[in-house]
Amino acid sequence: MNRLDYRSDPSQRMQLRLQRGLHKDASVLLSDVSVASSQEYAYLIRTDIGGQEFWITFDTGSSDLWVVSSDCTSPDCQGITRYSSSSSSTLTLSDQPFKLIYLMGSVLGTVGTETVTLGPYEISSQTFALANQTSGLGLSVTGNSGILGLSFPLAASIPLTSGRPILDNLFTHFDDQHRFFAFKLGRNESQDISHSDSSLTIGELDSSLTNDMSQFVFTPVFASTPGEYDFWKLPMQQITIDAQVLPLTRSLVHGAPSPIAVLDTGTTLILGPAGDVNAFWYAIGTGGSTKYNQQTQTWQVRCDRAVDVRIKLGNSDTAKEYPLHPADVSWGEGKTQDGWCTGGIQANNGVDSGDWLLGAVFLRNVYAIHQGTTRSNPPMIGLLNMTDPSTALAEFTSSRGKDPAPPPSTLRAGSSATEVRDTVATCVACGVCGFLIGAIGIVIYRLRQRRRSQGQVHI
Repeated sequence: MNRLDYRSDPSQRMQLRLQRGLHKDASVLLSDVSVASSQEYAYLIRTDIGGQEFWITFDTGSSDLWVVSSDCTSPDCQGITRYSSSSSSTLTLSDQPFKLIYLMGSVLGTVGTETVTLGPYEISSQTFALANQTSGLGLSVTGNSGILGLSFPLAASIPLTSGRPILDNLFTHFDDQHRFFAFKLGRNESQDISHSDSSLTIGELDSSLTNDMSQFVFTPVFASTPGEYDFWKLPMQQITIDAQVLPLTRSLVHGAPSPIAVLDTGTTLILGPAGDVNAFWYAIGTGGSTKYNQQTQTWQVRCDRAVDVRIKLGNSDTAKEYPLHPADVSWGEGKTQDGWCTGGIQANNGVDSGDWLLGAVFLRNVYAIHQGTTRSNPPMIGLLNMTDPSTALAEFTSSRGKDPAPPPSTLRAGSSATEVRDTVATCVACGVCGFLIGAIGIVIYRLRQRRRSQGQVHI
């Protein structure tokens, strides 16, 4: 096991210690981390904190590590594995409070340091937070005991004066060739890790998917301020529906030439501006195949509705289309008896980390590399398409049946998403979170109310 000693003084460089028998170069100690899907709502990784094992959410949309404490008596904390301070000899607690406020739900606790093991890597004195109170997160439903954030230090809620995020600590010890992590979110709903088709590796590719870096399309991470990175962002050029382009509203992110998308494994659905999302479902809804549910404040779609939806990502000169599996557009969880499914794309005007959040319903369709800063390149995102539209449609039709609805309505050239939205009488500007308890009973706890970044406009 590769041991990384991160001392309590965050200005002091980590010291690398290796167990006997392992290679002396940390860059070749590559990690294959256990990942499991909680019925496609959340993707959990197995993590050891202070000698205690937990399944926690693997989250590219945040930067902090936190775990529920045994001191938490909130109803939200019941029925899950909780961290016991008395069972650890390596815990150090500070007087620094920890607080996260989400669009739905919250976490309160205390910052400390602890020995954390992730795959073959052990980091001593890793900064984390003990959650003594949680509310509205539905942790017991997913079997989740906390969150492991894998975004940039700038997005951390724990002050950097208290310590560095775990990804920053890992990347410090990797050479340029290995300073990345790669993941593929699976569709297998089994919690049995031996049957999981999800993958997370640190410093290497999953050879069962590919060994060839040249297959990926790489895009520099978008930064509103040069050299300052908070989330894994990249430009979003367009959405197409059966090869018709859906006009998108302009970005509200300072300096962005096109809408900005955040790749976020901690969000289940795709979330975007209400005008664009309403226009999307209006175009698909020919023959009464979509409807807006006022009670749950979500779009619903007939479970057999099959459309070819693609999202084009990257800079304008290198952008590539990535098809969505029809099962991700007409999401089967929460299916009603009369054949209605939850739409995989929902409206939320509260997102302030970018214009769009591309959650698991998008990320299941790609193999993604998140590469840290190297001597020759800024942070990069590499994407490899994993969904063949013809094969996906055949799978969908075999499972759901033939789609009887007419093709999507023609999108008028030059029309804006706002103009199309205004024709939908039932549409309102809304968030997606309402359905998570009301319709499904699952809370997707991502969507944190972050402080506004300088130069970024709150949507």
